[in-house]
Amino acid sequence: MDITLIKTFLQVAATGSFVAASNRLFVTQSAVSLRVQRLEDSLGRQLFTRSKAGAVLTASGREFEHYALSLLKLWEEARQQVAIPAGFTHSLTIGAQYSLWPRLGFRWIDDMQSRVPGLSIRAELGMPDRLTRFLIEGVVQAALLYTPQLRPGLEVEKVLNDELILLASWPDPTLDLEGRYVFVDWGPEFTHSHALDLPELPNTGLTMALGALAADYVVNRKAAAYLPARAARKYLESGQLHLVPEAPRFPYPAWAVWREDIDPKIAAMAKTSLSAVAFAADDAQQMMLNRLAQISNAEEVEEMGGNGRRQV
Repeated sequence: MDITLIKTFLQVAATGSFVAASNRLFVTQSAVSLRVQRLEDSLGRQLFTRSKAGAVLTASGREFEHYALSLLKLWEEARQQVAIPAGFTHSLTIGAQYSLWPRLGFRWIDDMQSRVPGLSIRAELGMPDRLTRFLIEGVVQAALLYTPQLRPGLEVEKVLNDELILLASWPDPTLDLEGRYVFVDWGPEFTHSHALDLPELPNTGLTMALGALAADYVVNRKAAAYLPARAARKYLESGQLHLVPEAPRFPYPAWAVWREDIDPKIAAMAKTSLSAVAFAADDAQQMMLNRLAQISNAEEVEEMGGNGRRQV
Protein backbone atom coordinates (compact mmCIF):
# COMPACT_ATOMS: atom_id res chain seq x y z
CA MET A 1 0.00 0.00 0.00
CA ASP A 2 1.38 3.41 -1.00
CA ILE A 3 1.41 5.50 2.18
CA THR A 4 1.08 8.67 0.08
CA LEU A 5 -2.38 7.49 -1.01
CA ILE A 6 -3.37 6.99 2.64
CA LYS A 7 -2.19 10.48 3.61
CA THR A 8 -4.06 12.01 0.67
CA PHE A 9 -7.26 10.14 1.53
CA LEU A 10 -7.11 11.36 5.13
CA GLN A 11 -6.58 14.98 4.07
CA VAL A 12 -9.58 14.89 1.74
CA ALA A 13 -11.65 13.25 4.48
CA ALA A 14 -10.56 15.88 7.01
CA THR A 15 -11.19 18.89 4.76
CA GLY A 16 -14.12 17.62 2.69
CA SER A 17 -12.46 19.15 -0.35
CA PHE A 18 -9.99 18.04 -3.01
CA VAL A 19 -8.87 21.67 -3.39
CA ALA A 20 -8.20 22.15 0.33
CA ALA A 21 -6.37 18.82 0.49
CA SER A 22 -4.16 19.82 -2.43
CA ASN A 23 -3.22 23.04 -0.62
CA ARG A 24 -2.34 21.19 2.55
CA LEU A 25 -0.32 18.55 0.72
CA PHE A 26 1.39 21.11 -1.55
CA VAL A 27 0.39 19.25 -4.73
CA THR A 28 -2.06 19.96 -7.55
CA GLN A 29 -5.75 19.14 -7.34
CA SER A 30 -5.36 16.70 -10.22
CA ALA A 31 -2.67 14.83 -8.26
CA VAL A 32 -5.05 14.50 -5.30
CA SER A 33 -7.83 13.22 -7.57
CA LEU A 34 -5.48 10.69 -9.19
CA ARG A 35 -4.29 9.40 -5.80
CA VAL A 36 -7.82 8.95 -4.51
CA GLN A 37 -8.81 7.21 -7.72
CA ARG A 38 -5.87 4.81 -7.42
CA LEU A 39 -6.86 4.03 -3.84
CA GLU A 40 -10.48 3.43 -4.83
CA ASP A 41 -9.34 1.14 -7.65
CA SER A 42 -7.17 -0.84 -5.22
CA LEU A 43 -10.02 -1.27 -2.74
CA GLY A 44 -12.71 -1.77 -5.34
CA ARG A 45 -14.94 0.71 -3.54
CA GLN A 46 -15.91 4.35 -3.96
CA LEU A 47 -14.62 6.30 -0.97
CA PHE A 48 -16.09 9.75 -1.66
CA THR A 49 -19.27 11.18 -3.10
CA ARG A 50 -18.07 14.10 -5.21
CA SER A 51 -20.11 17.25 -5.88
CA LYS A 52 -19.59 20.98 -6.44
CA ALA A 53 -19.95 21.40 -2.67
CA GLY A 54 -16.96 19.15 -2.00
CA ALA A 55 -16.27 15.52 -1.16
CA VAL A 56 -18.21 13.45 1.41
CA LEU A 57 -17.17 10.03 2.67
CA THR A 58 -19.29 7.12 1.52
CA ALA A 59 -20.15 4.27 3.88
CA SER A 60 -17.09 2.42 2.57
CA GLY A 61 -15.00 5.56 3.03
CA ARG A 62 -16.06 5.94 6.66
CA GLU A 63 -15.22 2.32 7.35
CA PHE A 64 -11.83 2.60 5.64
CA GLU A 65 -10.95 5.83 7.52
CA HIS A 66 -10.39 3.90 10.78
CA TYR A 67 -7.98 1.53 9.05
CA ALA A 68 -6.25 4.40 7.27
CA LEU A 69 -5.52 6.14 10.57
CA SER A 70 -4.14 2.90 12.04
CA LEU A 71 -2.01 2.27 8.95
CA LEU A 72 -0.55 5.77 9.07
CA LYS A 73 0.23 5.53 12.78
CA LEU A 74 1.90 2.14 12.30
CA TRP A 75 3.92 3.50 9.36
CA GLU A 76 5.16 6.49 11.38
CA GLU A 77 6.15 4.27 14.29
CA ALA A 78 8.01 1.89 11.95
CA ARG A 79 9.73 4.73 10.08
CA GLN A 80 10.95 6.36 13.29
CA GLN A 81 12.11 3.05 14.78
CA VAL A 82 14.06 2.05 11.67
CA ALA A 83 15.67 5.51 11.56
CA ILE A 84 17.38 5.00 14.94
CA PRO A 85 21.11 4.36 14.32
CA ALA A 86 22.96 1.60 16.12
CA GLY A 87 23.94 2.62 19.64
CA PHE A 88 21.01 5.03 20.12
CA THR A 89 17.67 4.46 21.80
CA HIS A 90 15.51 7.25 20.34
CA SER A 91 15.45 9.52 17.28
CA LEU A 92 14.03 12.95 16.55
CA THR A 93 14.08 15.01 13.36
CA ILE A 94 13.69 18.76 13.74
CA GLY A 95 13.62 21.61 11.25
CA ALA A 96 13.98 25.38 11.36
CA GLN A 97 14.13 28.43 9.17
CA TYR A 98 17.61 29.74 8.39
CA SER A 99 17.72 32.57 10.93
CA LEU A 100 16.39 30.41 13.77
CA TRP A 101 19.25 27.92 13.67
CA PRO A 102 22.32 29.86 14.94
CA ARG A 103 21.12 31.11 18.33
CA LEU A 104 18.17 28.78 18.95
CA GLY A 105 18.15 25.57 16.90
CA PHE A 106 21.80 24.61 17.41
CA ARG A 107 21.61 25.30 21.14
CA TRP A 108 18.41 23.26 21.30
CA ILE A 109 20.29 20.32 19.82
CA ASP A 110 23.09 20.73 22.37
CA ASP A 111 20.64 20.84 25.26
CA MET A 112 18.63 17.82 24.12
CA GLN A 113 21.76 15.71 23.63
CA SER A 114 22.93 16.60 27.13
CA ARG A 115 19.55 15.55 28.54
CA VAL A 116 19.23 12.32 26.52
CA PRO A 117 22.65 11.00 25.40
CA GLY A 118 20.97 8.16 23.53
CA LEU A 119 18.97 10.52 21.32
CA SER A 120 19.78 10.58 17.60
CA ILE A 121 18.90 13.97 16.04
CA ARG A 122 18.52 14.90 12.37
CA ALA A 123 18.26 18.59 11.39
CA GLU A 124 16.47 20.02 8.34
CA LEU A 125 16.52 23.52 6.83
CA GLY A 126 13.69 25.11 4.88
CA MET A 127 11.20 27.88 4.29
CA PRO A 128 7.77 27.65 6.01
CA ASP A 129 6.00 25.80 3.18
CA ARG A 130 8.72 23.17 2.90
CA LEU A 131 8.91 22.58 6.64
CA THR A 132 5.12 22.41 6.92
CA ARG A 133 5.05 19.77 4.20
CA PHE A 134 7.76 17.83 6.05
CA LEU A 135 5.67 18.01 9.24
CA ILE A 136 2.54 16.78 7.47
CA GLU A 137 4.42 13.92 5.82
CA GLY A 138 6.20 12.96 9.04
CA VAL A 139 9.68 13.75 7.70
CA VAL A 140 10.22 16.03 10.72
CA GLN A 141 8.54 15.81 14.11
CA ALA A 142 9.07 19.43 15.18
CA ALA A 143 10.00 22.69 13.46
CA LEU A 144 10.84 26.29 14.38
CA LEU A 145 9.00 28.79 12.18
CA TYR A 146 8.19 32.48 12.02
CA THR A 147 4.97 31.89 10.05
CA PRO A 148 3.41 28.58 11.16
CA GLN A 149 0.50 26.92 9.40
CA LEU A 150 -1.96 25.04 11.58
CA ARG A 151 -2.90 21.65 10.14
CA PRO A 152 -4.67 18.57 11.54
CA GLY A 153 -2.24 16.52 13.58
CA LEU A 154 0.01 19.52 14.30
CA GLU A 155 0.30 21.61 17.47
CA VAL A 156 1.61 25.20 17.47
CA GLU A 157 3.24 26.95 20.45
CA LYS A 158 4.94 30.34 20.70
CA VAL A 159 8.63 29.99 21.54
CA LEU A 160 9.85 33.57 21.82
CA ASN A 161 9.27 37.11 20.64
CA ASP A 162 11.91 38.02 18.10
CA GLU A 163 12.26 41.62 16.90
CA LEU A 164 12.87 43.10 13.46
CA ILE A 165 15.35 45.97 13.80
CA LEU A 166 16.80 48.37 11.24
CA LEU A 167 20.51 47.86 10.54
CA ALA A 168 22.99 49.48 8.16
CA SER A 169 26.41 48.41 6.92
CA TRP A 170 28.18 51.71 7.71
CA PRO A 171 28.97 53.37 11.06
CA ASP A 172 26.71 56.02 12.61
CA PRO A 173 23.74 55.55 10.25
CA THR A 174 20.58 57.66 10.35
CA LEU A 175 17.08 57.25 8.96
CA ASP A 176 18.21 59.17 5.85
CA LEU A 177 18.59 56.05 3.71
CA GLU A 178 17.96 57.48 0.24
CA GLY A 179 19.06 54.93 -2.38
CA ARG A 180 20.38 52.48 0.22
CA TYR A 181 17.31 50.86 1.78
CA VAL A 182 16.47 47.24 0.97
CA PHE A 183 12.91 46.15 1.73
CA VAL A 184 12.87 42.62 3.13
CA ASP A 185 9.46 40.98 2.87
CA TRP A 186 8.71 39.59 6.32
CA GLY A 187 5.06 38.88 5.55
CA PRO A 188 1.80 40.82 5.19
CA GLU A 189 1.62 42.05 8.80
CA PHE A 190 5.11 43.56 8.62
CA THR A 191 4.41 45.06 5.19
CA HIS A 192 1.24 46.71 6.46
CA SER A 193 2.84 48.08 9.63
CA HIS A 194 5.89 49.25 7.69
CA ALA A 195 3.74 51.23 5.24
CA LEU A 196 1.88 52.92 8.09
CA ASP A 197 4.79 53.65 10.39
CA LEU A 198 7.67 54.31 7.98
CA PRO A 199 6.20 55.97 4.87
CA GLU A 200 9.30 58.15 4.60
CA LEU A 201 11.63 55.24 3.83
CA PRO A 202 12.27 55.38 0.06
CA ASN A 203 11.39 52.54 -2.27
CA THR A 204 14.67 51.73 -4.01
CA GLY A 205 13.01 49.15 -6.24
CA LEU A 206 14.66 46.25 -4.44
CA THR A 207 12.55 43.79 -2.45
CA MET A 208 13.90 40.54 -1.01
CA ALA A 209 11.90 37.56 0.20
CA LEU A 210 15.02 35.80 1.42
CA GLY A 211 14.51 36.15 5.17
CA ALA A 212 17.67 36.48 7.21
CA LEU A 213 19.77 35.56 4.15
CA ALA A 214 19.28 39.19 3.13
CA ALA A 215 21.86 40.07 5.79
CA ASP A 216 24.60 38.59 3.60
CA TYR A 217 23.58 40.98 0.84
CA VAL A 218 23.45 44.02 3.13
CA VAL A 219 26.81 43.50 4.85
CA ASN A 220 28.66 43.40 1.52
CA ARG A 221 27.12 46.63 0.19
CA LYS A 222 26.31 50.09 1.46
CA ALA A 223 22.78 49.11 2.35
CA ALA A 224 20.28 48.94 5.20
CA ALA A 225 17.39 46.59 5.98
CA TYR A 226 15.14 45.26 8.71
CA LEU A 227 16.51 41.98 10.08
CA PRO A 228 15.69 39.75 13.08
CA ALA A 229 17.64 40.91 16.12
CA ARG A 230 18.69 37.37 16.97
CA ALA A 231 20.04 36.57 13.51
CA ALA A 232 21.78 39.96 13.18
CA ARG A 233 23.61 39.88 16.50
CA LYS A 234 26.76 38.24 15.09
CA TYR A 235 27.04 41.02 12.48
CA LEU A 236 26.68 43.67 15.17
CA GLU A 237 29.31 42.06 17.34
CA SER A 238 31.74 41.83 14.41
CA GLY A 239 31.11 45.47 13.41
CA GLN A 240 29.70 44.53 9.99
CA LEU A 241 26.28 46.00 10.77
CA HIS A 242 25.22 48.96 12.88
CA LEU A 243 21.95 49.84 14.62
CA VAL A 244 20.02 52.78 13.16
CA PRO A 245 19.04 55.13 16.02
CA GLU A 246 15.41 56.27 16.28
CA ALA A 247 14.23 53.40 14.04
CA PRO A 248 11.10 51.64 15.32
CA ARG A 249 11.21 47.90 15.79
CA PHE A 250 8.59 45.34 14.76
CA PRO A 251 7.53 42.22 16.69
CA TYR A 252 8.25 38.97 14.89
CA PRO A 253 7.44 35.98 17.12
CA ALA A 254 8.94 32.54 16.52
CA TRP A 255 6.84 29.40 16.91
CA ALA A 256 7.39 25.70 17.42
CA VAL A 257 5.19 23.30 15.46
CA TRP A 258 4.94 19.75 16.79
CA ARG A 259 3.47 16.58 15.36
CA GLU A 260 0.94 15.23 17.82
CA ASP A 261 2.17 11.65 17.42
CA ILE A 262 5.67 12.21 18.83
CA ASP A 263 6.67 9.79 21.56
CA PRO A 264 5.25 11.47 24.72
CA LYS A 265 8.50 11.17 26.70
CA ILE A 266 10.60 12.60 23.87
CA ALA A 267 8.06 15.37 23.25
CA ALA A 268 8.05 16.37 26.94
CA MET A 269 11.85 16.44 27.03
CA ALA A 270 12.13 18.39 23.76
CA LYS A 271 9.59 21.01 24.89
CA THR A 272 11.29 21.48 28.27
CA SER A 273 14.64 21.80 26.52
CA LEU A 274 13.35 24.33 23.99
CA SER A 275 11.78 26.45 26.73
CA ALA A 276 15.10 26.62 28.59
CA VAL A 277 17.05 27.54 25.46
CA ALA A 278 14.46 30.16 24.43
CA PHE A 279 14.60 31.76 27.89
CA ALA A 280 18.36 32.21 27.57
CA ALA A 281 17.98 33.54 24.01
CA ASP A 282 15.46 36.15 25.18
CA ASP A 283 18.00 37.48 27.69
CA ALA A 284 20.64 37.82 24.97
CA GLN A 285 18.24 39.63 22.65
CA GLN A 286 17.15 42.06 25.35
CA MET A 287 20.76 43.18 25.76
CA MET A 288 20.82 44.23 22.10
CA LEU A 289 17.48 46.02 22.31
CA ASN A 290 18.73 47.90 25.36
CA ARG A 291 21.69 48.99 23.28
CA LEU A 292 19.33 50.32 20.60
CA ALA A 293 17.49 52.35 23.23
CA GLN A 294 20.77 53.74 24.55
CA ILE A 295 21.99 55.07 21.18
CA SER A 296 18.62 56.64 20.34
CA ASN A 297 18.06 60.26 21.32
CA ALA A 298 14.57 59.48 22.55
CA GLU A 299 14.34 57.86 25.94
CA GLU A 300 11.97 55.28 24.50
CA VAL A 301 12.03 53.39 21.21
CA GLU A 302 8.62 52.53 19.80
CA GLU A 303 7.66 49.00 18.90
CA MET A 304 5.32 49.00 15.90
CA GLY A 305 2.74 46.53 14.69
CA GLY A 306 1.12 43.73 16.65
CA ASN A 307 -1.50 45.08 19.02
CA GLY A 308 -0.64 48.70 18.33
CA ARG A 309 2.36 50.75 19.38
CA ARG A 310 4.25 49.99 22.53
CA GLN A 311 7.12 51.83 24.12
CA VAL A 312 10.12 50.07 25.59
